[in-house]
Amino acid sequence: MNHPNLVDHDEYKRWYDQAQYTMDSAQNDLENEDFVWASFKCQQAGEYAVKAILRSLGLPARGHSILMLIKELTSQEIEVPEQVESAARELDRHYIPPRYPDAFPSGSPFEFYDESTANSAFQAAKTILDFVRKLKEVFDADAKGS
Repeated sequence: MNHPNLVDHDEYKRWYDQAQYTMDSAQNDLENEDFVWASFKCQQAGEYAVKAILRSLGLPARGHSILMLIKELTSQEIEVPEQVESAARELDRHYIPPRYPDAFPSGSPFEFYDESTANSAFQAAKTILDFVRKLKEVFDADAKGS
């Protein structure tokens, strides 16, 4: 598939801006050692970013699994590097456990999250956001060249 023209720049901006805002909030949580919420927010930021590109292209953007959302891109013959899929897998692990006290056999979720886990989630989210931003730049350049 040739790179499509973005259908809706405003929709992209709306979702991508929320992704960036959420990354900033995750950074604040990291600095305050709130690792469980930082990790969840990183998942949310990645989800918002992938939904930004999907929605701007007029493609389905349902569900919360970043990996499944990325598979929607690959189904359109949009190349997604393995490191982006790996980042999606990393982030999907943080969608449910931070939010539910019974996500683990015992203890509370915050006890299972540490700085290393949150930093890993933050780097994974940055990978997703960078990929989406660069993908949009490619689509925009292709649209100008058409």
